[in-house]
Amino acid sequence: MRSHYCGHINESLAEQEVDVCGWVHRRRDHGGVIFIDLRDREGLVQVVFDPDAPEIFATAERVRSEYVLRVKGKVRPRPAGTENVHLATGQVEIIAQQLEILNRSEPLPFQVEDDSELNEEIRLRYRYLDLRRPQMQRRLQMRAQTTRTLRRFLDDRGFLDIETPMLTKSTPEGARDYLVPSRTYPGEFFALPQSPQLFKQILMMAGMDRYYQIVRCFRDEDLRADRQPEFTQIDVEMSFINEEQIMNLMEDMIRELFAQVLEVPLHSPFPRMTYVEAVARFGIDRPDLRIPLELVELKDVMGAVDFKVFSAPANDPNGRVVALRLPKGGELSRKEIDDYTAFVARYGAKGLAYIKINEAGKGRDGLQSPIVKFMPDEVIAAIMQRTGAQDGDLIFFGADKAKIVNESMAALRVKLGHDRDLVERGWRPLWVVDFPMFEYDDKANRWAALHHPFTAPKVNDIDDVTRDPGHCISRAYDLVLNGTEIGGGSIRIHRPEMQQAVFGLLGIGEEEAKEKFGFLLDALSYGCPPHGGLAFGLDRLVMLMSGAGSIRDVMAFPKTQSASCLLTSAPSPVADMHLRELGIRLRKVEGEKAGQ
Repeated sequence: MRSHYCGHINESLAEQEVDVCGWVHRRRDHGGVIFIDLRDREGLVQVVFDPDAPEIFATAERVRSEYVLRVKGKVRPRPAGTENVHLATGQVEIIAQQLEILNRSEPLPFQVEDDSELNEEIRLRYRYLDLRRPQMQRRLQMRAQTTRTLRRFLDDRGFLDIETPMLTKSTPEGARDYLVPSRTYPGEFFALPQSPQLFKQILMMAGMDRYYQIVRCFRDEDLRADRQPEFTQIDVEMSFINEEQIMNLMEDMIRELFAQVLEVPLHSPFPRMTYVEAVARFGIDRPDLRIPLELVELKDVMGAVDFKVFSAPANDPNGRVVALRLPKGGELSRKEIDDYTAFVARYGAKGLAYIKINEAGKGRDGLQSPIVKFMPDEVIAAIMQRTGAQDGDLIFFGADKAKIVNESMAALRVKLGHDRDLVERGWRPLWVVDFPMFEYDDKANRWAALHHPFTAPKVNDIDDVTRDPGHCISRAYDLVLNGTEIGGGSIRIHRPEMQQAVFGLLGIGEEEAKEKFGFLLDALSYGCPPHGGLAFGLDRLVMLMSGAGSIRDVMAFPKTQSASCLLTSAPSPVADMHLRELGIRLRKVEGEKAGQ
């Protein structure tokens, strides 16, 4: 039906006849001449309808927004002074010779050509219209270009694209599984995979050596602002390899991706930082290095101050006291400081102490704060020296349990960076390494895997792992980009004895391990090679690259924050007949909301 995409019409086609098809982006009637901007996925082209062709002109008069047209016409340069330098086709236009209305459109719930922010509920309900918007078209094209580039990179390096099952065994570790009832096995269930983790490890045991897959994953997680119940991973696994080799190869892949898709060079090598250093300096294991603010440790100097807000956590083995210097923060009003106090309260902080540095050279007399009177001169001197505070700066303090201080001050650091226009331009990738193997879950009263239970420890001796789990370091690594974790992986446990010992530390006894992971333990016992891998979150990666505000803006058909699909009204009830076939009877719980 067409000879060219609308967005491909340019000066090289001048005086040639073309056939184009697309949607009416905009229609304008200027003094008896009708102009229609026709749009397809490649862009816009201006079509001119002259009253000298009365039949075609009459048809054009009936055209409205989002009508689907086919136009045949001749390409010509636009008259001098009417060119559009902001449009790829802006030097030319098509003089219509034939016009066919392929389909009409009802009045729209919103204007497709409107680039302003729209109500997300409306966008998702009419997703087919939302996806017509040029911005959304560009984002999905970038997503396709991203996967194409990654596949080419991995294919060229000997990786095999291997599919793993969508219906598998429920082995919940972390998030809840989505369960699928089996009609042929009444009362039993499949699960949708949270990741292909165990299958890709088994592929290494099967001798596949290098595997990858761009795969859909499913997690029935509690609702969060930017999480999806289904998402896409770039999943990679390799045999006979160590973490340095994996990280170097994945660096090369990300550099090539940015060079091909964004035409942006990323420096080499990516910097590396231990988990301990990241948390000490930034309060978080995924720091945004574009923000030049850091936490300064003060626990050692606050233990003897006559102010329990500081001295109590300073003397608590699980406490932390830190300072965060904000350059020129003395400009902040009391209301702005109160707003930041309310902000950190969301993370459990009980308050936000501060000191304004009016004149650093005057010592305590040059400081403005209700807390200065509680601090000896040597403590004030230590704070000033460690933070490097200058006239006009402001110092915020965090003092509480280490977890609360880390979370609240890490969030405050990022908010201040954005509010005060301190975020540097560009891309700052970072490898975070040497994660703790375990973290203690006070509620469950047991150890939990910081990454997952198949991550290998740095030590090879089982006794070294079980003797002191809290100080055991894993062979895990995360790739962070501008404060967002885009990928994480590890070297895996490849000996059954070590895997069984780790299960035991996690409170998974022999019987439970055999029931949940017996197939893995069996496979490990038949000559498993050393192996490791990594998974990138494709949605997050494209979100960052495209500058979108949410992963929903780079997915064709996302769910809402409440995990529903407004387009199809899913989830939805099913007929009683289908439930009977599955041997399922629903029980209504009084006072419980749908979805809880």
